[in-house]
Amino acid sequence: MNQYPVVRVMDVEGTLAFSSSLETALHIYQDMILLRAFDEKTLTLQRQGRVGTFAPSLGQEAAEIASAYALDRQDWMVPSYRDHGALYVHGLPLDHVILFAMGRSGSYAAGVRALPSSIPIATHLLHAVGLAYALKQQAEPAIAMAYFGDGATSEGDFHEALNFAGVWQVPVLFFCQNNGWAISTPVHRQTHSETLAQKAEAYGIAGVRVDGNDALAVYEVVRQAREKAIQGHGPTLIEAVTYRAGPHTTADDPTRYRTSNEVNIHTAQDPIRRLGEFLIQQGLLTKTLKEQMMRDSKERINEAVGRVEAQGAVMVGDMFRHVYQTLPTRIQRQWHEWEDRSHE
Repeated sequence: MNQYPVVRVMDVEGTLAFSSSLETALHIYQDMILLRAFDEKTLTLQRQGRVGTFAPSLGQEAAEIASAYALDRQDWMVPSYRDHGALYVHGLPLDHVILFAMGRSGSYAAGVRALPSSIPIATHLLHAVGLAYALKQQAEPAIAMAYFGDGATSEGDFHEALNFAGVWQVPVLFFCQNNGWAISTPVHRQTHSETLAQKAEAYGIAGVRVDGNDALAVYEVVRQAREKAIQGHGPTLIEAVTYRAGPHTTADDPTRYRTSNEVNIHTAQDPIRRLGEFLIQQGLLTKTLKEQMMRDSKERINEAVGRVEAQGAVMVGDMFRHVYQTLPTRIQRQWHEWEDRSHE
């Protein structure tokens, strides 16, 4: 018997009730629309050479956006490279999100409790545990939440982070977006476990599995896990079962390792469509309002792109700005050599 059933809200057999207001659900939907519009625009910019390699969130909007809505601003967010929407919801300005997509130092903003997006797989999970340890020591009523994909569960850092979190009983949530593929490696080639959530058992912490395409269920599961952690009852590993409808990044060709039939089966559970239909049934969403949301989202993103591109070219020194307080002598020498050559 599966001890980790998938938690749902919006289906008939939903196993959980949504505790927040339907207005919150409408706001979640609006930001899911924004995230998809951001992806579409950024993919276009990448093909035009205006953005570098980019990891889209197509199909994972509910997991990203709803999970971030369940946090408070005093919580620490520790994102991976795909969590643009979660960072935005947590307070990162839209311009900064676009700056990061352009390869600039945009995933950090003063006053926003979020670490910069992590490109290495799973290394940031230990940072989340460290932040949670500090919050516990300071008796601060807040948590840290780390975002990662199913591929990260095959890294040693994942296991070390869960072990430390369990031993110290710190207020940290591990939010795994199981989208079925670690680039071209399917989940069943990574683990023989029936679920990823059950890996929590080995470290003495709670594990829960949620329908990652059910925005209301994601919100509720994260909210409850956060409250549990705030009350001193330890960490939780959350497995949000979703699907990456697009490529891993713009450098990836998913047609080489999965069939169109598989994609069609999973995209039938499109999270934006599901939440939209629910909101229509509740009388909160109309076709006119949906179309307005889509227009507003595209307009906001276009305006933000315009502001960012107006900032001009990236300076060579920008790559060191958030790395060294005082530049090492050898880098100063290299920088001066570059400046001399650039003025020749």
